[in-house]
Amino acid sequence: MNIILFTSKRGQVWNFEINLPAAGLVAVAGLAVLCGALLYTGFRLGADEMIYVARWQNEVRAQRAEVVRAKASAQDHLDALTLRIGQMQAQLLRVNALGERLVSQADIDSDEFDFDKLPAVGGPQDAPGLASTELPDFLKMLDQLTIGLDDREHKLTVLEHLLMDRSLRERVLPSGRPVSEGWLSSNFGKRADPFTGKQEYHKGVDFAGKEGTDVMSVGDGVVTWSGKRSGYGNLVEINHGNGYVTRYGHNKEQLVEVGDTVRKGQMIALMGSTGRSTGPHVHFEVLRNGKPVNPSRYIAD
Repeated sequence: MNIILFTSKRGQVWNFEINLPAAGLVAVAGLAVLCGALLYTGFRLGADEMIYVARWQNEVRAQRAEVVRAKASAQDHLDALTLRIGQMQAQLLRVNALGERLVSQADIDSDEFDFDKLPAVGGPQDAPGLASTELPDFLKMLDQLTIGLDDREHKLTVLEHLLMDRSLRERVLPSGRPVSEGWLSSNFGKRADPFTGKQEYHKGVDFAGKEGTDVMSVGDGVVTWSGKRSGYGNLVEINHGNGYVTRYGHNKEQLVEVGDTVRKGQMIALMGSTGRSTGPHVHFEVLRNGKPVNPSRYIAD
């Protein structure tokens, strides 16, 4: 058996002669075929494994990208929910502040409506083991809650304005007694003049008492007169708006000056007997649009 090898280097030719019997030649040929088959199979299996590895790597990269996208989406949802919750907390603070002001303005028991505490709730659980709320349902619940808060805030604001207007009217409208202590010594209308005995028209009412007794404003307003006036002695005059003016005469001492803003129940003078007076008392007048009216109904109110 001759084996001839050709090499590219210098064009050399190698010739080998192998003397084997026929059976040996068949064995060598079989071995060569077997080696070639094994080599081919090995290369084939290696190529298939490389393809599978490449597919797995691509799948892993795709899943990794999906995880990244899922994390980003979850973070976006979380950021959106955090923002919404922050907005709702701010709105709830405004509603609580409104509620506290309304409780104060309406003279409601603060222990009954305590906005610093959650309202008491409870009851039996009828359907145990309910499924958790899904994200779309949760977002819908947030939307509905936000709409409800907006509606309540608007209504509370309107109610606050109404209460403020009512409170302002009540504080401005003259009402109550102008003295802390004393008694009614002369009524409004016709009476006998204490100095002449003749009939006169008394434009106010008199409250007699101890000299130095507190004289108080019967409503919020601005002082338009504080000083002596003929017949009144030391006089305080207060304009309450809406056409109302009150006068407090015969004072021993004035405690306010022209331009001062006074509140209902504030001390404005001390009872005295200055001017045309027979003893310590307060001459109290109520004027409506410049005309004296009977103070009795305002005192009763």
